[in-house]
Amino acid sequence: MTDVDGLSAADLKRLCDFLYRRTGMMFGESKRYYIDRRVGDRMEQTGARTFGAYLAQLRDDPFEAEHLINNFTVNETYFYREEYQLRALSRDLLPEIVARRQPGDKVRIWSAPCATGEEPYSIAIWLLENWDMVDAYNIEIVGSDIDTRVIAAALEGDYRERALSRLPEAVRRRYFEREGAESWRLIRDIKESVTFTQVNLIDPASVAMQEAFDVIFCRNLFIYFDDASRLLAANNLFATLNPGGFVCLGHTEFMLRALSNFTCRRFEEAVVYQRPWPPGSRRS
Repeated sequence: MTDVDGLSAADLKRLCDFLYRRTGMMFGESKRYYIDRRVGDRMEQTGARTFGAYLAQLRDDPFEAEHLINNFTVNETYFYREEYQLRALSRDLLPEIVARRQPGDKVRIWSAPCATGEEPYSIAIWLLENWDMVDAYNIEIVGSDIDTRVIAAALEGDYRERALSRLPEAVRRRYFEREGAESWRLIRDIKESVTFTQVNLIDPASVAMQEAFDVIFCRNLFIYFDDASRLLAANNLFATLNPGGFVCLGHTEFMLRALSNFTCRRFEEAVVYQRPWPPGSRRS
């Protein structure tokens, strides 16, 4: 019989250390019930009789490590979340970026983490609805997450009523097809406008595989990190931004030390962080 009655204090620390090394997220005694339940589920699924046996499997089997990490990620989101940043994107950030580009040039936007796709799809819809220059440039939108299950869900593009609750009715009707009383499916054109990929933001090699971006939305992730993980993630984001590119964080996230490489920019709608231009470069 599998022992899933709860982890000892030593086993809890071993598991939390494993999750921290892999994800940068902090867990501990205060979330014991949450941890015991999820680890117990995975031990049941894998047939591990003891936590020691399960931990050995985690270390040897990357697919089981992926399953466990999926069980610990937080994926709460909805369309047009923190809409003020979308207004800043079309009103301030993109005009500043394309001032140095030619029509037809590439502009890259990254949503990380993307959860089940609401945030990168929101960017695509918002630009179609609110940025007159959207067709003048080659806009590439990428959504990424460490959780492979939510990426699969994002690719499907099926959403419940709650996820669409902030959308104006006309926008909902233009970009979604009703699937049932409480279910909507995103239209193909919008689904095809976003590329999805798995990325671990605290892994420099994982982030380095991405082409450089002009705008990064990284909202409500750093609140789960400690200072060391925040600094590592912020440096990875900095490295993958084009000079002059912007990072948009969640409204509760303000980390002066982690963002010391960035310049704080205050626009009418939002405070964002910019990778500075190299000394002597022309800005327009």
